[in-house]
Amino acid sequence: MVTPSSSPESTERAPAVGPRSLRRIVAASLIGTTIEWYDFFLYGSAAALVFNKLFFPDSDPLVGTLLAFLTYAVGFAARPIGALVFGHYGDRVGRKKLLVISLLLMGGATFAIGLLPTHATVGAFAPVLLTALRLVQGFALGGEWGGAVLLVSEHGDPRRRGFWASWPQTGAPAGQLLATGVLAALTALLSDGAFESWGWRVPFLLSGVLVLVGLWVRLAVDESPVFKEARARAEARKGRGSVVEEMPLLAVLRHHWRDVLVAMGARMGENISFYVLTAFLLVYLTDHLDLSQQTGLNAVLIASAVHFAVIPMWGALSDRLGRRPVYLLGAVGVGGWIFPFFALLDTGSFGLIVLAVTVGLVLHGAMYAPQAAFFSELFATRMRYSGASIGAQFSSVAAGAPAPMIATALLAEYDGSALVSVYVIVAALLTVVALACASETRQRDLATVGEPTTPGAAPLDAAPSAAEGSRQSVEP
Repeated sequence: MVTPSSSPESTERAPAVGPRSLRRIVAASLIGTTIEWYDFFLYGSAAALVFNKLFFPDSDPLVGTLLAFLTYAVGFAARPIGALVFGHYGDRVGRKKLLVISLLLMGGATFAIGLLPTHATVGAFAPVLLTALRLVQGFALGGEWGGAVLLVSEHGDPRRRGFWASWPQTGAPAGQLLATGVLAALTALLSDGAFESWGWRVPFLLSGVLVLVGLWVRLAVDESPVFKEARARAEARKGRGSVVEEMPLLAVLRHHWRDVLVAMGARMGENISFYVLTAFLLVYLTDHLDLSQQTGLNAVLIASAVHFAVIPMWGALSDRLGRRPVYLLGAVGVGGWIFPFFALLDTGSFGLIVLAVTVGLVLHGAMYAPQAAFFSELFATRMRYSGASIGAQFSSVAAGAPAPMIATALLAEYDGSALVSVYVIVAALLTVVALACASETRQRDLATVGEPTTPGAAPLDAAPSAAEGSRQSVEP
């Protein structure tokens, strides 16, 4: 039987779909992830800029920012729950249906945030409503990522999987670009009073239009052929009554727990560095260096555009060199860049601030680009949605969720960036350790990971039925 760590090398199977169909699938995943990340990042930027004043007005400005980031972190707490629920049903009924549901949930919650009353209107009830909607956002995003990257990874040419699967990853910088761009435009066009009064609501309400576009594109794509093949094999086994399929979650924990730990460790440096480079950056520039909001937003805007462009390049490089070498380059690079990053910010020069963020996100892209293919190649098809989602989203609770809060608290306590830099370096080292414990996955065939090498044998997540077990017990 094939184990997850000893899957056969790819047999260079022909693409499952034609180039035109594959581009449509990539577009559907990219548009969906862009919208989801737009919604998620919009909240983070608003938390850094205005939520402390609108929902926590009685607090010290820095404490108010910490409280705003606390509601920001709540969204991360819901992501593992989303990973469990969406992963289970995504492995049972398919990737496409769950992606449509996640898009509707995220878009609806974001639109509702734009309609929320503030503390001045309803008092303490305002942050309660804000937190509840943030939970819905996190739940939806916890199920979005796994389905989006799998839908692309399980289509197309395995020889270019790293490149194609990296395109849904560009939804993160695209969403960041879109969210930051809308906020930057509004803060430039409106006075501070107008932006705090009503302008901040506009980008949240725009989410409703974006969701309609995303649904139109997403509903037009087909289900993953690899998933359909795996489901057909499972139905055949069920019809013979010879095996019983385990629940995807239980199968992951039983057969892929090492791979889950690898994925979680690989996410630490990637996730923490990203939120320090983008969300905490706005706090550092405005509260510590007394620079304008526009400076930080414009710097992230420019850097996100570069980030978007380099992710497919890193993904293509992982097809040539392997997932681990490219990922490792990013982890070491981010850890080595973080001290120069803050040194450049401290100059107060806009050009050097842009350079600092851009280099940081380029190095981050070396981790983020191969992540989609890497995590997909770790797990068998019948538990891939669950495994990839659990590995990615459970680590976000310890990584991305508290990162802006921890960085802000360290800044408030020590009035400097040195310990924030150490924090990022430790996270990068955890990622290096996880990669050292992993096997290279570039040559794996997604259709055969976890499948038996002999006809009629049970796959990893299947056990003999009671009848089959009794027959086996009396056979010589």
